[in-house]
Amino acid sequence: MFRPGSFCVLLLCAIGCSSFAGLAQPYETSVAELRGVWIATIENIDWPSAPGLPPERQRMEFDSLLDVLKALGMNAVFVQIRPAGDAFYPTPAAPWSKYLTGQQGKAPEPYYDPLEYMIKAARSRRMEFHAWLNPYRATFDLDTASLAPTHPLRALPPERKSEWFFRYGSRYYFNPASALVRQYLINIVKDLVIRYDLDGIHFDDYFYPYKEAGQELQDFNDFAADPRGFSNIEDWRRDNINRLIEGVSKTIKAIKPYVRFGVSPVGIWRNAAQDPVQGSQTRGMSSYDDLYADPLTWLKNGWIDYVAPQLYWSIGFPSADYYTLLEWWSKHTYGRHLYIGHAAYKINNSPIDTNWRKPDEILRQVALNRTYETVKGSIYFSAKPLLRNPLGIQDTLMNVLYPYPARLPAMPWLAQAPPATPQICRVSGSPRGVKITWHACNIRNRDENPYYFAIYRFDGKSVGNFHDMRNLLTYTPYLTEKWVYEDNSAAPGEHYTYVVVAYNRAHLESYASDPAVVYRTKRGAKWKKRRFLGLF
Repeated sequence: MFRPGSFCVLLLCAIGCSSFAGLAQPYETSVAELRGVWIATIENIDWPSAPGLPPERQRMEFDSLLDVLKALGMNAVFVQIRPAGDAFYPTPAAPWSKYLTGQQGKAPEPYYDPLEYMIKAARSRRMEFHAWLNPYRATFDLDTASLAPTHPLRALPPERKSEWFFRYGSRYYFNPASALVRQYLINIVKDLVIRYDLDGIHFDDYFYPYKEAGQELQDFNDFAADPRGFSNIEDWRRDNINRLIEGVSKTIKAIKPYVRFGVSPVGIWRNAAQDPVQGSQTRGMSSYDDLYADPLTWLKNGWIDYVAPQLYWSIGFPSADYYTLLEWWSKHTYGRHLYIGHAAYKINNSPIDTNWRKPDEILRQVALNRTYETVKGSIYFSAKPLLRNPLGIQDTLMNVLYPYPARLPAMPWLAQAPPATPQICRVSGSPRGVKITWHACNIRNRDENPYYFAIYRFDGKSVGNFHDMRNLLTYTPYLTEKWVYEDNSAAPGEHYTYVVVAYNRAHLESYASDPAVVYRTKRGAKWKKRRFLGLF
């Protein structure tokens, strides 16, 4: 038997930074690549367009948004469902978000579950749905009077509030030093994973607050009371974050091992000025030193399945060059996936960095990504700039970068076995086309259960190149109940070879089915099953 992925994947865009001008043809694309978009709800950045809209309008806007993103070639969305101590789904642990209904704590009227709806909407378009949470931001301002009575900042007794929260600048934050806060946040994730059919849990870059002039974290008493063997408060703060990440990871995997857990940290881990050995040749705010978040530790320990650093600078930007950071992150994945966060919001919209006025900046960045085997895809911030289409970015995405669909890259550590091998069991024909039906036997566990299929068609009587996207007819919907496909593009008088490949929730692929050689007649089809005799 033959597994298509056993072929070595070719470099996609092995072209230098100076060779981008005059590109007219689509790039050869990858068969497996994450193409995601962050959909921000804080202050109604992306969705819904305004607070308090009727649920029917909210659903219409979300459907329209996904339709556009799907047309642009995207296969995953990262939707912010917990922007600031609130929720876009029903839960006793947090009040309804004011960005949804216009008043914190107020449920949608007429009632519906937005998260359930969004998951189904994404699935119907063959897009993964990742629940994006901001874990530590408790409020977006200091107006505590407008908080719902169920918000912990109002509901908890005063002595508990002092342990759970602190004020920094113009916001309140959950205290990372509190074991009770940590368990509260873990329980929120646990509830989401149990109740909803999510593809992933996603944290953004906000851990300890972004530093502000004249502000100082008031956690010295917490450190003195329980230093846990640390002599340095900064190392202690990083350990507070590490404990949450580890706890969330273990909780997710204990319930649904296939659910991914990932983080999108600030694009700079450490500057070489702070760490000459491991730091990058950059000058800017760093995740490690400024936000006390250490994604390298999370990757090394296998606590996260992917990292999506926000490389929100252009190629050649002096203090934080995109290429320099891409090179640095590509060497620090520790066997996990690396997705690159792109600043779609800066396209033709950056007074400091004039490179963003170039219409090919994103194109050049993605082309560079594809020269690194460790880079498995891209995520764009955020949805609305893509809809505005600055400098024709939609044409770049649809016709140059993503002219063909892509499945999600496999995460082998999330599954114990590949899915069962499908077998084509029937081929029938009609004046309209060729219909193939398949099955899979001996499914012994969840990992071997197919989640979706790829249908390949090769011209002639033999199997061709699985990595040529012109040979891929389609990917079936997720969790499809009918294992059948009708090919209405087969021309009468021609021979075709059909092959079916299965994928599980971790996107591991099966061995390919035995090929079915079909002769398309004017009224139907004649077919013959063959067996693989080796690698083609």
